[in-house]
Amino acid sequence: MRAALAWGARAAAATLALAVASAAQAGIFDDDEARRAIVDLRAKVEQLQQQNQKETQARQAEIAEAIVVLKRSLLDLNTQIELVRADVAKLRGSDELRARDLGDLQRKPKDAAAAPDATALEERLKPTEERLKQLEERLKRLEPLKVSVDGQQFLVGPDEKKGYEDAIAPIRTGDFAAAAAALSAFQRRYPASGYNDSVMYWLGNAQYGKRDYKDAISTFRALINGSPQHPRASEAMLAIANCQIELKETKAARRTLDELLKAYPQSEAAAAGRQRVATLK
Repeated sequence: MRAALAWGARAAAATLALAVASAAQAGIFDDDEARRAIVDLRAKVEQLQQQNQKETQARQAEIAEAIVVLKRSLLDLNTQIELVRADVAKLRGSDELRARDLGDLQRKPKDAAAAPDATALEERLKPTEERLKQLEERLKRLEPLKVSVDGQQFLVGPDEKKGYEDAIAPIRTGDFAAAAAALSAFQRRYPASGYNDSVMYWLGNAQYGKRDYKDAISTFRALINGSPQHPRASEAMLAIANCQIELKETKAARRTLDELLKAYPQSEAAAAGRQRVATLK
């Protein structure tokens, strides 16, 4: 009887020890899984940090290149302006000298010999005056102009201003193919232009109008990433969601709309985005 009781006690103790060991082993497994999850998370964070660093470096390189181009353009423009101003000053000096000569002749007795000299001098002055007018017009065309687009003010050359106006003109008539080509050409010609954020917005709309939805998404993203505070950034994000809806990418569109509501909650685009969210299935 005592042997049986002792054997039962030993069996119970062994069972309890096994249960404790199993629980401890399970805890070890849980710790290992947690450590692996932390390691994986750190790896993902490092990967994201490296990716962000590369994107930041690439963006900084683009900005530096644009600044170099802008400085070179401004230097060329200033050189042209100074040359024109020098020509104008030279012609004005020549004009004043000839005007004095003409005045001296006119003050002399108007005899038969003096009149032909005065007439000849007047004829000589006409080409100089015409050339002076041409140079002044040329100088006006080179002087930078202050413009305001989408709430932003900056200086542009007259040709640059006309180029932008011509590039967006096809948008108003619905000729999206012509608008996309013209706006892309403007970007290549004026890579550091103050118009470029607005150009990207209208280029994205032209691509959307052409049903080039993937290109439009890339263009709108470039605008948002480069100028997140631009007045049209929220509209660009809503346009991305519309492109994704057209591509039947409903989940992506919902994520974009959520991003819009978080980034620009008070914008008109966000109000329209809330309505679009309600219609997505």
